[in-house]
Amino acid sequence: MGLSAATAAGILFVNLYNSLVDAPNWGADIPNSLVAARHYFTVANPGNFFRIISPVNQVLALITVILCWKSGNLRYIALGSLVLAVLADVFTFGYFYPRNEILFVAPIETTANVVQLAWQEWSTMNWLRSTLCATNAVLAFMVLIATSKKTTGY
Repeated sequence: MGLSAATAAGILFVNLYNSLVDAPNWGADIPNSLVAARHYFTVANPGNFFRIISPVNQVLALITVILCWKSGNLRYIALGSLVLAVLADVFTFGYFYPRNEILFVAPIETTANVVQLAWQEWSTMNWLRSTLCATNAVLAFMVLIATSKKTTGY
């Protein structure tokens, strides 16, 4: 359960880093800033992290649900954490991947308005994804704290 909470928190902080550091740099001087980002991401990009850690987070959240299943209402908190972890990925695939394609893969000669709009939408909605990640992390920590209290008596 500790691993589930730690992983959820890690995803949250990497996602916040993307919003606070990466996204402003991507949009600083479109198209030049996106060309620089594309060059920077030639070896690895944030997706390399999320493609590994997000499924790990979901598996750990599922294990937590299984371990808490007989713990009354605690199972619903664990289930909520799992649902949010999956929902964040569904949101990523449905909303962010098409914008990532525009920003980082499609020919940069695409009209500046399309690229600018994709960057603005990405930047704005990543705060919603961060909220999903934060809620996931809070629920995972609630389960950890509750099970620690049951185990230690504190």
